[in-house]
Amino acid sequence: MSDSLLIIEDDETFGRELARHFSGKGWEVEYVTSIAQARQRILVDRFEPPVILADMSLPDGNALDLLEQVRAEKIPGEWILLTGYGGVADSVRALRLGALDFLEKPCPLARLELVVYGARRAASAQRRLHSESSDRSRRYPVASYIGSSQITRNTRDMIRRIAEVPFSALVIGGETGVGKGLVARILHHSGPRAEGPMIEVNCAALPRDLLESELFGHEAGAFTGAKGRHRGYLEQAHEGTLFLDEIAEMELDLQTKLLTVLEDRRLRRLGSEKALSVDVRVIAASNRNLEQRVRDGEFRSDLYHRLNVFRLDLPPLRERLEDLREIVPALVAEYNARSGGSVHEIPEAVYERMCAYTWPGNVRELRNVVERAVLLAHDDVFPIEWMQLGHGLAPSPDESAGPSVDGDRLNIPLDGSMALDEMDRYIIRTALERSGHNVTAAARALGTTRETLRYRIQKYGLKQPEPQAPPAGSDIPGPQPSEHDDSTLGAGKRSPASF
Repeated sequence: MSDSLLIIEDDETFGRELARHFSGKGWEVEYVTSIAQARQRILVDRFEPPVILADMSLPDGNALDLLEQVRAEKIPGEWILLTGYGGVADSVRALRLGALDFLEKPCPLARLELVVYGARRAASAQRRLHSESSDRSRRYPVASYIGSSQITRNTRDMIRRIAEVPFSALVIGGETGVGKGLVARILHHSGPRAEGPMIEVNCAALPRDLLESELFGHEAGAFTGAKGRHRGYLEQAHEGTLFLDEIAEMELDLQTKLLTVLEDRRLRRLGSEKALSVDVRVIAASNRNLEQRVRDGEFRSDLYHRLNVFRLDLPPLRERLEDLREIVPALVAEYNARSGGSVHEIPEAVYERMCAYTWPGNVRELRNVVERAVLLAHDDVFPIEWMQLGHGLAPSPDESAGPSVDGDRLNIPLDGSMALDEMDRYIIRTALERSGHNVTAAARALGTTRETLRYRIQKYGLKQPEPQAPPAGSDIPGPQPSEHDDSTLGAGKRSPASF
């Protein structure tokens, strides 16, 4: 970037002195004496100097009006404004429009030079950020959701239409590994907020207290260990996008606080008395059925309806297997570039075996298969022996559907098709069923306490089956609880104990 400087000054003696001084310092200086000339150079000729030094009041207009037009056109550049009579209203407006500094005449030349060089550094940083944002936009076009099957084309068309509108919130649904994060990045980088930040948060990866601090921020001393001010994710995503992955794992009290921020567009850091304005677009994703979570009382209905301005459900890979012939070569090229591999030939037998598999881990599992094959290939042929998809046999429905019980053993898939809470719920439900819903026996089998198990039962809504009433007129009494069975699942207070 050249050190270009545009000077707008109607006092020709002062203006030419400034032009002579900065030209001697190596700047490429352009000097104009009116707002009309400056408007022609910036808005019509698209001259984009990194620094603009402007007198505030000129005979044909106010520099603040020109600055407002320039900002509306999203033309970059750092503005330094000079005035012979400073006013509070003008200074406030100048800072609101993004002017770097507001100086009163006469201004010492040494100080003005420092401000101009600071403006150049700021402009350089802004242009780097803009370049990085453009690179990300090229990396995440709508076309990066690959495939030519009908269901994929329909999904891609929906992504394109949503990306074009300034939506405030969106829910992305779909199984684990279908590409919800990719679609969120496409929507951000292809939409009107592409110039703003995108902050990604996995709600399942952070404990409740840490998630609250990370989302809303905190002031120094807000809690033990809070040594300084921290800007939360919501504040960092101002004028951009906040992607909340696995939002179904967020605790109910945090859902309430999030809803308040989204409704009021204001947040308060932990330990702060001051509310801050935030302009954030939220994309929420979950592999859970949020509607069912709402019905079960595990997700706030008002937050769900606030987020569900648009809903986009992504299809699993098993429903678009014909896309494999486009997805696999793209992944092979990606991992070739990463690892220095040279795989270029993909035998037909590879596609046949892939199409015979149900892909419980979806595209995430496919990426692992391709990465493994590229890393272990001996030549330029995709090695079928390293696919490891059931040794080439199509899995049975029981094998591909998820967890199973084999005698006294549980088989839990580790391919990304089950979340941690789903595994936990399945283990507890199985133990309860095998013990006849006797909490004491189930707790003993799991090596935990009754209080801990009761807490998990209530958390996952594992209700005891209703006893079957005896037929009318029968002398057979209904099932009676054992005197040793303390497993009334709804009884007792909720314990804070957990695994």
